[in-house]
Amino acid sequence: MIKPSNTGTSKRFVFSLILTFISQIGFGQITEETYHRAEYFLSDNIQKEIYHLEVNPNWIADKTSFWHQTYTENGKRFFKTDIENKITSEAFDHQKLAELLSHQSGENISEQNLPFNRIEINSDGAISFEWKNKDWIFHEGKLDSKRSSAPRNRDSSLSPDGNWKAFTRNFNLFVENLETGEEIQLSFDGKKDYEYASFWGWSDMIHGENGERPFHFTVNWSPDSKKIQTQIVDLRLAEKMLLLDNSQEDKFRPQLMGYYRASPGDTSVVMYTPVIFDLEEKSETKFQELSLPHFIGMYFNWDSESENLFGTYLHRGFKAFDILEINANSKKIRKVYSESSPTHVNNNNILRRLDNGQFILGTEKSGWNQLYLIDWKTGELINRITTGDYVVKNLLNVDEENEVIFFEAAGKEDDLNPYYSFAYKVNFDGSGLTLLTPEKSFHDISYSSGGKYFVDNYSTVDQPTVSVVRELETGKIVHEVSKADISNLKNRGYQSPKPFSATAKDGKTTIYGIYYLPTNFSAKKKYPIIDYTYTGPHTAITPKTFRQGLIGLQQPMAELGFILVTVDGLGTHGRGKEFNDVSYNNLGDGTTDHVLAIKELASKNKFMDIDKVGIFGHSAGGYDAGRAILLHPDFYKVAVASAGDHDHRMEKAWWPEMYMGYPVGDFYHNQSNITNAANLKGHLLLAHGGIDENVNPSATFKFAEALINAGKDFDLFIWPSRNHSFGRTSGDYFTKKRWDYFIEHLLGEEPIRHYQIKTD
Repeated sequence: MIKPSNTGTSKRFVFSLILTFISQIGFGQITEETYHRAEYFLSDNIQKEIYHLEVNPNWIADKTSFWHQTYTENGKRFFKTDIENKITSEAFDHQKLAELLSHQSGENISEQNLPFNRIEINSDGAISFEWKNKDWIFHEGKLDSKRSSAPRNRDSSLSPDGNWKAFTRNFNLFVENLETGEEIQLSFDGKKDYEYASFWGWSDMIHGENGERPFHFTVNWSPDSKKIQTQIVDLRLAEKMLLLDNSQEDKFRPQLMGYYRASPGDTSVVMYTPVIFDLEEKSETKFQELSLPHFIGMYFNWDSESENLFGTYLHRGFKAFDILEINANSKKIRKVYSESSPTHVNNNNILRRLDNGQFILGTEKSGWNQLYLIDWKTGELINRITTGDYVVKNLLNVDEENEVIFFEAAGKEDDLNPYYSFAYKVNFDGSGLTLLTPEKSFHDISYSSGGKYFVDNYSTVDQPTVSVVRELETGKIVHEVSKADISNLKNRGYQSPKPFSATAKDGKTTIYGIYYLPTNFSAKKKYPIIDYTYTGPHTAITPKTFRQGLIGLQQPMAELGFILVTVDGLGTHGRGKEFNDVSYNNLGDGTTDHVLAIKELASKNKFMDIDKVGIFGHSAGGYDAGRAILLHPDFYKVAVASAGDHDHRMEKAWWPEMYMGYPVGDFYHNQSNITNAANLKGHLLLAHGGIDENVNPSATFKFAEALINAGKDFDLFIWPSRNHSFGRTSGDYFTKKRWDYFIEHLLGEEPIRHYQIKTD
């Protein structure tokens, strides 16, 4: 018997195998269309494609109305909401204003993109705005303008009663009697580098070897205008960080740039010393015992009687804080309350003084940031206001008359993402805790102090924003302002980021993340994975809201043919002190949770290629990316580390001292990317701005030198004219550079050379 031939079946089987193999190893050539898909999701482009994405209210004086700006099918629009009448409408006639503005300026102004972003709505309904160094007023169909008023004088300060002007001359503090013109010198030992009534600005730059630092002036008048509290800025022992600007077209030598920025453990730092002046006695009192480095600083408030100053004093190392009261007459310092921790305390504790001699304090002493009611005179606890394993984030309002507190918190609601924020109210005695925003979403709340209402933008990464006005007292929705319209996204095949959870490195804690798919996603393909990192610990980088999930670095990169993953692992912010303290002395282990989460995620999604994983990050994320490819060299095959603080001993002092530890120990050395450079196996691109005063490029150069000494191949990109801001969500030259690095080394495709990113 002759058997039928199965040749056709065999050929079809072989052909199917070939197609499967091709689909797994390639995605097709990178074309300009590939870049166009990614460009669509850059922030300057995508925000115009989503209509009514959210409402950021600018409250008007009556606090029952506000204006906001958003994008609609008719372009950028300004709206006004009248809460009492439950009406949201365009704030003015955009077409008429564009016509008048075009006529008076001689420029072609489109009603879809008016050339300003802020307005004021006056009591008579007139709209005012600034543009082209002019103040414009649009009212009843007419447009008038005048030259903008001079900016406020920041070189001096008027007393509350208007009788005195404080100013500095030759680094000393003076006051002038505005009735008589008499000048009174209050300090006498001020000199260059020991300067009264000043401060050191975060990005202050000194040009040249003998350049002058930018001028600053600050005083804190007592309400009765009889005393001044300010500070002495002492730069005598401080050492500069240096930069060379090689990018200026009119110079053929590099420009030397210097700034003061202490590194962890430094003793040669800019110091602040608080001081009080009494105008009637013409006396000065320095508080040398309260001197602190500028990167910690101190801020005091006057009480209403002008008798005392009060504020929070953080000790260096951030392991303790005191709430202090300084009597302006006796000059005695009283510790109202003190707290310490073997790791760190918050540097932004909630502190609200009450008129009844009590105060509300938010602190993590229970392990979770909770509210306490404390007696101001004795420092004794009156009662706990909130209790539980959740995080109080901030106060919205304190109703002292009815003894009710309105606040935001995360992690209280069961079976929900613990990072989701909700609004609550509670009585001073801890009773009557009430949820005001019940929707199972992240609630982004805007409230104007003293008002009856608040605006709530609630959403998740995969649920578009609903923007409503709520009654503060009850949380009742009184007016729906808008809902995000994502029709344009849906037409392009957009899928929102997918939330997921995994088990952390301790084997028990649930951690949370999201992953992104390209709009041309096919479950039949296998996609390389890219981890976007910034492990904190002073933040949690994984988006929680629809806007955060949409506008970022992840979706544009996914469009190139990747699965993008972002994870909040152990040690990040927002889930209690024990969770956060995992990173103490241990910032270098943040991405271990990422590895475990990605493996767990890939085991459930066969379209993820676990053998092709890359990572990128910027700033602290740049350190993470470099650290990850050194700590997990067999897992991460490609890394792009931009503006990285690759050795925390070379970083600005405040957050490494707070979260990595103070004083500096061997753990700094052991977790440095520089000292671990020999571990590199995969492809690494280091990038930095040549004039980055936030994270000095010296650490990137030192890391590069260590890689060279270890005989490791890597890539280095320096943008000579850039500071810390590059490769951001709007897209620039480095954005393309980063895309191409992953296209070539992780996707295995050839990028298009010399292509320029297109944005609107």
